[in-house]
Amino acid sequence: MGPNDTLSIGELARRTGLSVSAIRFYEDKGLIEPMRTGGNQRRFLRSDIRRLSFILIVQKLGLSLEEIGEHLRALPKGRTPSSFDWWKISEAIRGGLDERIAQLQAMRDNLDGCIGCGCLSLKTCQIYNPQDIAAEGGAGPRILR
Repeated sequence: MGPNDTLSIGELARRTGLSVSAIRFYEDKGLIEPMRTGGNQRRFLRSDIRRLSFILIVQKLGLSLEEIGEHLRALPKGRTPSSFDWWKISEAIRGGLDERIAQLQAMRDNLDGCIGCGCLSLKTCQIYNPQDIAAEGGAGPRILR
């Protein structure tokens, strides 16, 4: 592997738009794994640009760092992931996204009505949640969960 095959942490930060501290954070979480030079400097594969970009995108989609780590661990180490590798991850994520989209649409459509918080102060709350039956499901706004 030649010197042009890897990036320093500063180069990686410049290419991804992330701060060096953010890259170190993702490294600490096990989401990326640098190599070390003889002088103990971090060196990252060029494929880590895509991995970090993926992390940024799916965080905005609502995936937790734990979920992101599970998906990244499915990628091959030591080589740039192929389009098929990324397709498999996108397929795994798609079902969860569809569920979140449906939940968000339901919340949006019902946000001005009863949310099942138990206040029963709105006229509609007494229709949708009489005697606070939503409380049987647990604390908080049960209907919009």
